[in-house]
Amino acid sequence: MKGYWRQRSWIIVGFFGVVATLAAGVWTYGYRQALDQLALRAEADLALASDRLSTQLQIYQELAVLTATHPGLRGLDNSPEMQAQANTLMVAIADKTGALDVAFADRNGRVLAAAQGLAGQDLSRTPYFERALQGALGTHHEVMPQTGRRAYFYAAPAFEPDGPVRGVLIVVADLEDVEQTWRGSLPPVFFTDDAGKVFISNRPELLFWQREAGQIGLAPVTGDAPAFGSIDVGEHEIWQLNWGPHVPRAGLHTTVSLPQIGMTGEIIVDVAPAARIAGLQAAALAALCLAFGALLFLASERRRALTLANADLESRVADRTRVLQDTNVQLRREVSEREEAEAALKRAQADLVQAGKLSALGQMSAGISHELNQPLMAIQQFADNGAAFLDRGRSEKAGENLGRISDMAARMARIIKNLRAFARNESEPMGKVDLVQVIDTAVELTATHLKAEGVTLNWARSLTPVYAWGGEVRLGQVFVNLINNAVDAMADAEDKQIEIVVHGGNRLHVTVSDTGPGIEEPEKIFDPFYSTKAVGSSEGMGLGLSISYGLVQSFGGNIRGANTDQGAVFTVELEPFGKEQAA
Repeated sequence: MKGYWRQRSWIIVGFFGVVATLAAGVWTYGYRQALDQLALRAEADLALASDRLSTQLQIYQELAVLTATHPGLRGLDNSPEMQAQANTLMVAIADKTGALDVAFADRNGRVLAAAQGLAGQDLSRTPYFERALQGALGTHHEVMPQTGRRAYFYAAPAFEPDGPVRGVLIVVADLEDVEQTWRGSLPPVFFTDDAGKVFISNRPELLFWQREAGQIGLAPVTGDAPAFGSIDVGEHEIWQLNWGPHVPRAGLHTTVSLPQIGMTGEIIVDVAPAARIAGLQAAALAALCLAFGALLFLASERRRALTLANADLESRVADRTRVLQDTNVQLRREVSEREEAEAALKRAQADLVQAGKLSALGQMSAGISHELNQPLMAIQQFADNGAAFLDRGRSEKAGENLGRISDMAARMARIIKNLRAFARNESEPMGKVDLVQVIDTAVELTATHLKAEGVTLNWARSLTPVYAWGGEVRLGQVFVNLINNAVDAMADAEDKQIEIVVHGGNRLHVTVSDTGPGIEEPEKIFDPFYSTKAVGSSEGMGLGLSISYGLVQSFGGNIRGANTDQGAVFTVELEPFGKEQAA
């Protein structure tokens, strides 16, 4: 008995060891996968912050370059009156642009006109002035001693008509004002200069922290440096910090070089969510393994107890075991059959989508043949006319006929292109789709059907693209189905009108309304094979709206139908492209 429990103890210990190893492996894999996604988000946030900063500073750069050529900045050397007018000009420019200061200095660095702080100063030894004096755009950043504000300087040279530099126009940008537009809206972001000093940040507590040569982290200029550590997880650098309540304890560190402003952008994104996700995955696996192990242990103990208690029934147990084995085989066979049935169902659903498109094409085939036959007859007529004109030596008239043939061929190519895109059966990727173009294609595909039934289509077409998240071909099928259903519903109506409107906003939605009799049973309208048409009708099998419902759901959207005072309206809701997808 003791030997039995000793053996069982070793098995249990080994099982727990295997579970712990598997959980650790799952945690490591899940953590790295989550870090990969987190790194993509960090790069996007850092690029956004860097673009904002560069764009806002570029305004002041362009202001310096454009103002340097202002005619009011000529002849200031020995003219107090001109200098006073220039001072007024500098003040007006600073007030209108939000610049901290605007000034003009001569070749010797003497400020001749300024809005405020730089008046009367000697800028000859400043790096941005020396750079501008060489004929290039000078830049510099520093804390202004007069006001203590962080400033970014742009110095643009002003040239004489014959070439040499006659002066320098300086624009001073207030970095605190630039920071206001993105402070607090992102994870901790900071920009360090070539000396390793934090000069711009959306976390004020990190300003002026310094990175010593050869170091990785940052430390305040005064006081003790807080605890800092850095580890590498795969290709990712993880900082372990204690920098305050607004900076994560552990964060993914990413950098980007910004040579245009002479700084490096850095971001720290909290890795706690990644660790939490990995922990949940590992805990779920461990729980499943432990539950499975507990079931196995209980089953083995129960089997042992039954074996000891029912030794005399061994033959009966063997028979029962064989029956259970046969049942298990049967169950496996049933599971296999159900899996095959599920796969067949999925293939049937895909075939139904294609069948819906082919059914719509079948209904439109006569009109499409007419649409193609007209250009073909016209091409033949124009070709005959062109040949006759060439025989008569009238090349200009022959050229006109050839141009019309080209137009007809382009029209046929457009029709065939739309049909080929609509009829293809392929798994297109999800991405950016222009709703206006999709609806234009659907309208063109159904134009013949509309004309044949005498339906007026009011399509409030936007002059600019409206981008949504989805698949172009499948979304086109949705609108073709909605338009064709609306036309069929108005077969007995006196006033036949369809209106399509695209509504923007946080969630795009397109309404397709008609002047038909409305929907008899709105709650069943999206059920497969539900149709209000006569039994045996050749106009459809009741699958169009069901297929449309499934397609819109696959884009993360929704479709619903309702009745109005004048008929029915269907609303297709879609995710706008650019909004964060579930990623």
